[in-house]
Amino acid sequence: MSQNSTPVVRTPSGAVRGVRDQHGERYRAIPYATTPTGAARFAPPAPHPGWHGVRDATRPGATAPQPVRDFGALDMRPYFGPGWVRGADYLTLDVHTPAADDAARPVLVFVHGGGFVTGSSQAALYDGRAFARDGVVVVTVNYRLGVAGFLDLPGAPRNRGLLDVLAALDWVRNAISAFGGDPANVTVCGQSAGATLVGALLATPEATGLFHRAIMQSGSGTGAFTPEQAARVTGAAATALGVEPTAGAFAGISDERFVAVLPKLAGIDLQTAAATDPLVGLSPFSLVRDDQPADALAGGPAADVALLIGTNTEEGNLYLVPQGNFETSRHADVLAAARRAHRNPQAAVEALIAQRPQATPGELRSALIGDALFGAGSTRMAQAHARISRHGTYVYRFGFRSTALDGRLGAAHTVELPFVFDIADSEWLHGQTGLLGPGRVPQGLGAELHRAWVAMAHTGFPGWTGYGHGGDSVQRFG
Repeated sequence: MSQNSTPVVRTPSGAVRGVRDQHGERYRAIPYATTPTGAARFAPPAPHPGWHGVRDATRPGATAPQPVRDFGALDMRPYFGPGWVRGADYLTLDVHTPAADDAARPVLVFVHGGGFVTGSSQAALYDGRAFARDGVVVVTVNYRLGVAGFLDLPGAPRNRGLLDVLAALDWVRNAISAFGGDPANVTVCGQSAGATLVGALLATPEATGLFHRAIMQSGSGTGAFTPEQAARVTGAAATALGVEPTAGAFAGISDERFVAVLPKLAGIDLQTAAATDPLVGLSPFSLVRDDQPADALAGGPAADVALLIGTNTEEGNLYLVPQGNFETSRHADVLAAARRAHRNPQAAVEALIAQRPQATPGELRSALIGDALFGAGSTRMAQAHARISRHGTYVYRFGFRSTALDGRLGAAHTVELPFVFDIADSEWLHGQTGLLGPGRVPQGLGAELHRAWVAMAHTGFPGWTGYGHGGDSVQRFG
């Protein structure tokens, strides 16, 4: 390997210059498609025209238009990243590789979360150095968010953010060998909204052949809006913006106005005769489908893809504890949460109380939110995948309780990420308002979790008994 600290790699679109250090090589903000502007924001991703000379890929680039998200007392900057960084190209990806050689290493393509409205590949949590250390090439992807990415508009293709991820995977197939990666050994991994997108890829015919394994961290196989639900969001957005609800009418509106209108879309009633709100009011955007991915796996590559899928034991705490709503929850709040997720909310609450008779209203409310957002949809996806997969379904539960916010955050949504990336010892994740809190993390937990993800990328087998076929083996971490 050359000792040049600024290595250059030639891709099908042009040459890029990265940075080499003791953790491998990193190439940032490489375009995989042309960043859409104007009417093109509501079109499928278009191939990037390429460039002459050597493109600087040593620094972070632009990010998709997005609002600032506030999680109260908890510092979520390592998760959300820098927010909206304006620039010409944001349909880009970052590559972290041990070396840009011909070694043909396994590739992990990571799709960030953020409720379909925020997030980027620049988030500090997505540090690929431990994967590079263990022989895996990591690719982190930006995609269209919010109105441009997921608002369902007549005259525009649905799920444009998902189409962006497909385009990024196509780039990986065509270019990753130049970075020392094997295009025939690609694992697509996502967390939260990113995991829900991974679930959709498993049911998408166009994704066949683009990846060979999948990991869903705290996502859902039943998180899609119906067209009727999506139309309510579109109508509300058009009314707030004062235009007709069509792609043509939206084409002339600025990204700034799209971001500014998001608060007016909060709290839309998405209950219909056929469906409850799969995101329980927490986001006005999701995938839009006539069916749920968990019910449509036979139409995509799922049967030929090994799947690792799981959730955290106290997912819902993230949406209550930092905002001060956990201790103040009352029975009425528990019922309100159940109404968004269940046809018979009273029966759902009674069943939960019967299972957890000592639980506080805050604990019950958190459990309802977590199960509605992630738990039930992950279980349904695992069951559906296990019925058809020829390569295995592997389920985990993550239970380490963060000591953040006076020990109340617990095993909340996102807490597993530092362990997956094996960076849980990082100082910026600790302290009273840090994601992992002021207490010590269990010695070896990061290595254990990270090792399973590395094994999945290398071989498709994380190290425990598969799920289904008469068994329901679940690996528990922390």
